[in-house]
Amino acid sequence: MQTLETSTPKIIAGKGEGIGWLTFNQPEKRNAMSLEMWQAMGEVLELFAADPEVRVVVMQGAGERAFVSGADISQFETHRGNAEASAEYNRIAGHARHLLATLDKPLIAKIRGYCIGGGLAVAMAADFRIAAADAEFGIPAARLSIVYPFDGIRALSDLVGPGNAKKILFTGFRYKAAEALRMGLIEEVTEIDALDATVLTHARAIAENAPLSIQGSKQALRELARNEADRDLDRLRQLSTDAMNSADYAEGRHAFMEKRKPRFTGA
Repeated sequence: MQTLETSTPKIIAGKGEGIGWLTFNQPEKRNAMSLEMWQAMGEVLELFAADPEVRVVVMQGAGERAFVSGADISQFETHRGNAEASAEYNRIAGHARHLLATLDKPLIAKIRGYCIGGGLAVAMAADFRIAAADAEFGIPAARLSIVYPFDGIRALSDLVGPGNAKKILFTGFRYKAAEALRMGLIEEVTEIDALDATVLTHARAIAENAPLSIQGSKQALRELARNEADRDLDRLRQLSTDAMNSADYAEGRHAFMEKRKPRFTGA
């Protein structure tokens, strides 16, 4: 895997086999998100979005104790001590969240241990979430007098429904992986020692498939989530046309006829 330079060692990035890897690296604080981590995450996502070699992105936490345990509360006095300071913090974090939400490439959250608060918001921005059996999920906003961001509440409600969203937000309880799966908060639970292989199997499969097809499917699902009047159906038709006219479509047909594995290039 090729290691990529980042603006802080608290975010590790690399790529290989068509997969971009983004690792939250503050294990001594259970990978709590600091301001510089939000900044670096945005920079890495911009690199991945522009890199044709990266076809799928996997987010993970360093160590065994956490994906992301929330915000780095030790920075609250300096970076979120009042409304003005919080506005700048939210601008930087908001830009990274926007990049998560608008990434055209598939995004997988690989989760071990704590996935709490802002960490859960990051995980919910993924296209799907695969968790180890030791994962724990929750939103403690009500215990800190914080109003969870609207986009995060909407994503939570879309995944688990309004009733479960209210239960999670109002109580601040933590939920084990099995319960999170039952509620629809995650898509798959594995044994701890199977997590790496399971995620890698999914990521490799996506990286080997046709990028134009995946981009069209992802965009169609985004449009489906919007109000009917706001859907950009013209863009979907163009994505479909581009895919049908692509060299990859011809490659897919030829590979099928020749009974071999296709080699897609994204063109």
